[in-house]
Amino acid sequence: MDSLTQIILGAACGEAVLGKKIGNKALLFGAIGGTIPDLDVFIGKWIYCNEIQAMAFHRGFMHSILFAIVGCFLFGWLTYKLYNTSKRKGTTELKDWVLLFFWAILTHPILDCFTPYGTQLFAPFSNYRVAFNTISVADPLYTVPFLICMIILMFYNRTKTKRKWWLKAGVFISSLYLVFTVFNKFYIDNVFKNSFEKQGIDITRFSAQPTILNNILWYAVAETKEQYHLTFYSLLDKKSISDKFITLDKSPSLIDMTDKNLQTLAWFSNQYYDISKKDKIGTYKYVDLRYPMLNPDDLNSSIFNFTLYNENNEWDILPFDGNPPNKEDFATFIERLKGI
Repeated sequence: MDSLTQIILGAACGEAVLGKKIGNKALLFGAIGGTIPDLDVFIGKWIYCNEIQAMAFHRGFMHSILFAIVGCFLFGWLTYKLYNTSKRKGTTELKDWVLLFFWAILTHPILDCFTPYGTQLFAPFSNYRVAFNTISVADPLYTVPFLICMIILMFYNRTKTKRKWWLKAGVFISSLYLVFTVFNKFYIDNVFKNSFEKQGIDITRFSAQPTILNNILWYAVAETKEQYHLTFYSLLDKKSISDKFITLDKSPSLIDMTDKNLQTLAWFSNQYYDISKKDKIGTYKYVDLRYPMLNPDDLNSSIFNFTLYNENNEWDILPFDGNPPNKEDFATFIERLKGI
């Protein structure tokens, strides 16, 4: 999920492990631990000159269970040595820091698994991307109550019982909402299945996810042999199914998708993608169809798209080349969320 949410979750882990011993400093170290996996965004750019490979590196090994196990000992030992100076000697133990970083790092990719982006939880043994698609990468109903609880507990002394109560409240409320998104996902998937059947669309597979910042308006892309079908459904809709679709014909491949980098990009999109020519010669528009358009009626309002180009016989991308959302698209999005 977004960086703020991961910082809050990491801070909660720090509080749970070391809050009673070092107070608010545990929140800080937990927040640092919760941020570590996302440093792969910067590390990927250092390792790879190619944007496609750098993008694929994100939510890879540094978001895996193995990294949490290895990283907790490395960061735990390093922090223990730096923290336990003469003034603080004996206030904490090495195992405290190992546990703090283990939970702060591990809970980060586990939470990410609930989002549509996908997380290589079992790397380097498998590149399978775990994606439950139950919650948006940014959802204030998960983050804000959790944040409020964490802020309140900071004003209590580390030995006070109320501090522990507010920690439990934050974890409980956020976890309860996450469970709601899971059950909501089962319900929505059933709605979309019924919608496709009602329209006589013989799908081979489909993917559904909530739209940004909410768990009310959902989007689905369904694949048939010759087409993709895109549709939305809101929990506030009066109808029990979705009956408005955007149909996109599968066009013959404009470029050779057997290229290593292009195969990585297709893998990243879980094979839901569309490629079209752009005005500039030698460039192509690549749209990841897993992600919804801001304007439910306009395929061109998809923000998650890239410009493909070939340089020195290597395919690469200019990331996130979509147009900034305009007021009309945003207004249409809000109207669709309210239901039809």
